[in-house]
Amino acid sequence: MKNLLHKAYKWSNSWTGTIVIVLFIVFFVAQAFRIPSGSMKDSLLIGDHLFAKKFAYGIAMPYLPFLEIPVIPWSKKLKIIDGDTPKRGDIVIFRYPGNIKQHFVKRCVALPGDELFVADKNLFIHFREGDAWIKEHYKDFELAIFDGKLWVKNPYMKKHPGIHHDPKIINNGRFPMQIFYMNPIKVEAKHYFMMGDNRDHSNDSRFWGSVPYENIEGTPWFIYFSIDKDWKIRWDRIGKTPTDLEDPYHLKKAIQEREKEDKEYYGIT
Repeated sequence: MKNLLHKAYKWSNSWTGTIVIVLFIVFFVAQAFRIPSGSMKDSLLIGDHLFAKKFAYGIAMPYLPFLEIPVIPWSKKLKIIDGDTPKRGDIVIFRYPGNIKQHFVKRCVALPGDELFVADKNLFIHFREGDAWIKEHYKDFELAIFDGKLWVKNPYMKKHPGIHHDPKIINNGRFPMQIFYMNPIKVEAKHYFMMGDNRDHSNDSRFWGSVPYENIEGTPWFIYFSIDKDWKIRWDRIGKTPTDLEDPYHLKKAIQEREKEDKEYYGIT
């Protein structure tokens, strides 16, 4: 046994062993991602560098880092082993259905069988569990009756306060209609409806549809580095999980940074 452990130790210290271990971690355990856009403000910010938990929703097809080439190039599968599925409110990392080489980070707002629509920017959801379940679990939420069903208005804003709208985006014909109104749809089987927390500045399922389960790769684990547009390190975000960043302190700082950027962008004084 000692001889076997010694050989394993020597192998792990070799170049071959190191490369295999690193690739195993990247393929199946954790992978580094950078938040490139503001679609998840005020929850995740541009310049947040995070590790994704790759095994949160099964095992995705491994891709070579940076090259985005599958290790089994002749296979069209994006998922090797099915596992857990996203829950409502989870932040999810997935391959964009329109270009699987591109990763998106959004919040899952509806599961297969859920129905939803958007009216005057507000998200309304009829959960698949039905009216009685909605009455029991959403007593403190605003409810609406439409088409003989009970719908919950903005069911995620209380729990996830980083979700917000931009009051400067108004329905004047200059912006996509999906931001303001979207007809009722039912999420199809094995698909998940994703939306950004920065609701009026997010390219998400409102525009290109729900995300197949096989495209889902993982969920943000924790931030290992963060830097703002002025190249200042956000030390207080390092080591934090998405849940940590929803506390009043971090949320207040994220809002202040966004408002400062808006003033510079729009020339507000």
